[in-house]
Amino acid sequence: MCGIAGIFNLHRDREIPLDTLKRMAAILRHRGPDGTGFYRDERAGLAHARLSIIDLESGWQPIHNEDRTVWITFNGEIFNYIELRKVLENKGHKFCTKSDTEVIVHLYEAYGTECLKHLNGQFAFVIWDKNRETLFIARDRLGIRPLFYTTVNGSMIFASEIKALFMDSRVKREMDIYGLDQIFTFWMTIPPRTAFRDIFELPAGHYMIAKKGNYQVEQYWDPDFTPDDGIRKEEEYAEELRELLIDATRLRLRADVPVGAYLSGGIDSSVITTLIKKFTGNPLRTFSVTFHDEAYDESKYQRQMIEYLNTEHSDIKCTYADIGRSFSDVIWHTEKPVLRTAPAPLYLLSGLVRESGYKVVLTGEGSDEILAGYDIFKEAKIRKFMERFPESRLRPLILRRLYPYLADSPTRSLRYAGTFFRVDTNDYPEAYYSHIPRWNTTSKIKFFFSDHIKERLDNYKNLDELSALLSGALSRYDYLSQSQYLEIRTLLSGYLLSSQGDRVAMANSVEGRFPFLDHRVVEFCCKLPSAIRMRALTEKYILKESMGGLLPDSIIKRTKQPYMAPDSKSFFKGNPPGYLEEILSEKNLKKTAYFNPEAVSVLVKKCRQAPVIGFKDNMAVVGIISTLLVHHMYIENFDSRSREITGNVMENREYAVEV
Repeated sequence: MCGIAGIFNLHRDREIPLDTLKRMAAILRHRGPDGTGFYRDERAGLAHARLSIIDLESGWQPIHNEDRTVWITFNGEIFNYIELRKVLENKGHKFCTKSDTEVIVHLYEAYGTECLKHLNGQFAFVIWDKNRETLFIARDRLGIRPLFYTTVNGSMIFASEIKALFMDSRVKREMDIYGLDQIFTFWMTIPPRTAFRDIFELPAGHYMIAKKGNYQVEQYWDPDFTPDDGIRKEEEYAEELRELLIDATRLRLRADVPVGAYLSGGIDSSVITTLIKKFTGNPLRTFSVTFHDEAYDESKYQRQMIEYLNTEHSDIKCTYADIGRSFSDVIWHTEKPVLRTAPAPLYLLSGLVRESGYKVVLTGEGSDEILAGYDIFKEAKIRKFMERFPESRLRPLILRRLYPYLADSPTRSLRYAGTFFRVDTNDYPEAYYSHIPRWNTTSKIKFFFSDHIKERLDNYKNLDELSALLSGALSRYDYLSQSQYLEIRTLLSGYLLSSQGDRVAMANSVEGRFPFLDHRVVEFCCKLPSAIRMRALTEKYILKESMGGLLPDSIIKRTKQPYMAPDSKSFFKGNPPGYLEEILSEKNLKKTAYFNPEAVSVLVKKCRQAPVIGFKDNMAVVGIISTLLVHHMYIENFDSRSREITGNVMENREYAVEV
């Protein structure tokens, strides 16, 4: 796993400053602390910051083909690179390294943009084809690895993270209020929009072709929930899922360094760690987060799996103060506001992993999206059930099956729950049915926007951008499949795999790998009959069936508790973090002009005094704090912060410099 960056001259040949490429690589040192490399000519400049995992001796980048006409800078892993290499060698391709990166170069020579269909991996890469004068930029199917770009003064500037774009002095730094509106609705920005004006994200499953004078973005993959013809026996589905997961796990253990795993105590991480233990020869080293606040703690189930698997294990116990203190560092890495503190404990956990001598961990991300594991899917099913007989007094009782893990659940009062989940869907496309309650609840926190921001957003319709991102096939899916498709295309890539995934792991130079997001597993699960993804209200039914006899019944049958972390309490209970008073001051709120100072003051007072606050206020306070931190670090103080970070890195060794 690495950091990549570069510059491409769209309109005319001119010198690309090596110093700028060096500064772009230096600000990405957390992604690649093991060295830097550069290539440049008058059209393209490539930069690379390396985290050595495969081919430790010779896999330095940028890497080229035999005649040095095709160059690549690559972030990620290609898990089937050994098999692809054999195919390419049989076609006459000559290799000079043992790395997975070089496989992409030769695969591109053989198949062009169709090479993407052959890759099993998580990746973002940029290929400069000198003969065709073409820049080929691509991102993996699910958006596990990031890629951003902007254009300025005839140049396209690209990088793994936005902070590297800002190292080019031509790039302006300004918050995008439409991106802010999207985060305060969907929890994420809708690609290509980001939280910064005129900075764009290459969407998951897309590639870009840039040539002199223009560039074009194309989609090459999308989740397809069109059901297969014919129905097989349930046992056959379960067996195939198990075998796919075993193979996906084996592939993701390929590395020249030790590989660990996260163990949360839930079924997803328990599946992955069990498959490592029972079906591979790898030693099992596990890591987990525990919480001082018992409402969020799953250590009871973690201990069960530790004993069951006899794994060498380490954990980190998070207090409110730990989360609040680390939150500003987290926002530096997320590069956008967030509405939950959940990334912070994972940031601390990746620090533990790195301190323990590990660079790679396998995790259970993706299972909930592809196998209908979230309460939002149950919620949609229950709402449909209730709407068929709206006068029934018995049907609302099923609402108690939702959110049993929340002390302040909206289903504790059935009268309130009936109102909470009774949503007017008239202003939305029918296919968005499942997500409307979430979006409506989140949108209420825009109450805290300043009058200035509200006026600028007055005629803006964020759903237009969302609809442009989604497949036209969505309307043809059943409602469970529609729900899952929406979750995969929005929150999975836009939040879970970024703010809660890549960013907080790579902040500590740790690579996460996700067997459930092997594209073969995803495509198989999308084609499963809806009734075995969720049987009645049993989430991930077919996964549980496939793991029969492999996991303890207490893990398979336990009530699902999604990963969460304390929100407002992390800032206001005990000693508040040092940055809090300044950024929430009336002076700063007026100066930044994103939020209404009076409304924020009332909210902060409530957070300080109330033992429990509701969903809306929790999201609002985290969203406000994180927005102000983004402004403080990226708009006001980026130059000084970036100089501090890159000062010593610029002296690191260089290699593969081509002028």
